[in-house]
Amino acid sequence: MAAHRHADASEALDAVSRTLLTRLQTHIPLVPRPFAAIGEELGLPEDEVVERTRAMADGRLIRQVGAIFDGRALGYDSCLVAAKYPPEHLDAAAKLISAHPGVSHNYQRAHDFNLWYTLAVPAGRPLAEEVALLHRLTGAVSTRPLPALRMFKLGVKLDMDETAADTRSEQPVSGATAAGPQAPSEREIAAVRAFQEPFPIVTRPFDAAAALHGFASAEALLEAGEELRARGALRRLSAVLRHREAGFGANGMAVWKAAPEECAVAGPIMASFAKVSHCYQRPVYEDWPYSLFTMIHGRTSEEVADCISAIQRETGLREHAVLYSSVEYKKARVHYFGDEWDDWLREAESAAATAPAKAGRNP
Repeated sequence: MAAHRHADASEALDAVSRTLLTRLQTHIPLVPRPFAAIGEELGLPEDEVVERTRAMADGRLIRQVGAIFDGRALGYDSCLVAAKYPPEHLDAAAKLISAHPGVSHNYQRAHDFNLWYTLAVPAGRPLAEEVALLHRLTGAVSTRPLPALRMFKLGVKLDMDETAADTRSEQPVSGATAAGPQAPSEREIAAVRAFQEPFPIVTRPFDAAAALHGFASAEALLEAGEELRARGALRRLSAVLRHREAGFGANGMAVWKAAPEECAVAGPIMASFAKVSHCYQRPVYEDWPYSLFTMIHGRTSEEVADCISAIQRETGLREHAVLYSSVEYKKARVHYFGDEWDDWLREAESAAATAPAKAGRNP
């Protein structure tokens, strides 16, 4: 990937909008008038916060403003999946995988494992069976499920100001193992359905969603949201940016060889870097030796390389690979508790049953 920095939409922003865009990525308050609360923090009137936010969404800097959930706390199971396809079959396989309602991210990456996707399944459908179904359906040569064994960091915040490669994050990090699935209540399901849709950029963005999903008022919906947040099911409400339009054209997945005891030490160090948005320990295989995963966001590949060098100096780890995405097939939020699941499953199982011999032997 070239280190040249291309012009992007963020370069037209003034200092106020850049500060606001960074702030919107942290969290949006669960209050009836969230933009007024953010304006009070930044010394801006509510209508200006709304207008600037709307302009950045219209200008494609902001992908959406909405909720980020912990799927496991909602009863879902999930994992990252690496798959290998002949180049001539990759696009067709990617199209089939992107049609899955539980696939949120699907990328081609420059590696023998050339397709990478994230998959979530609801309670009652074993994750391993779903991965195996996609393996058969798409005729994969090899498929490797890569569930999170330990999470050190999860949270994208693209700082709109220039930051050094070794700048540290203000976001807390942890070495927690993933929690087991939990069954949500009917009220929680209604709140998830309300919050998971992108909400309008208006002074009172929760009123319409509350009415649509059976809540007496926005305040009642927000109360349910606070309960979801208290038990860890709702991570936060925030703005999600379009990385390239925001100026971050180099988004590299740096993967590291590390023994389990090295992961425990190096993981929190890696997670402390501001340019690292995700940091996980995952399983290894005979054809995949990398156990630590870090997503690093830079304006150029040189920035990513500088961050990797800083991580090497501080952790002592050396063996790694950097996988850049070359095609984005899908990037969306998982639609929890939707009705589209059963229809997809019936069609996929029928299609896979007609050609079971096309795929390789794993998973």
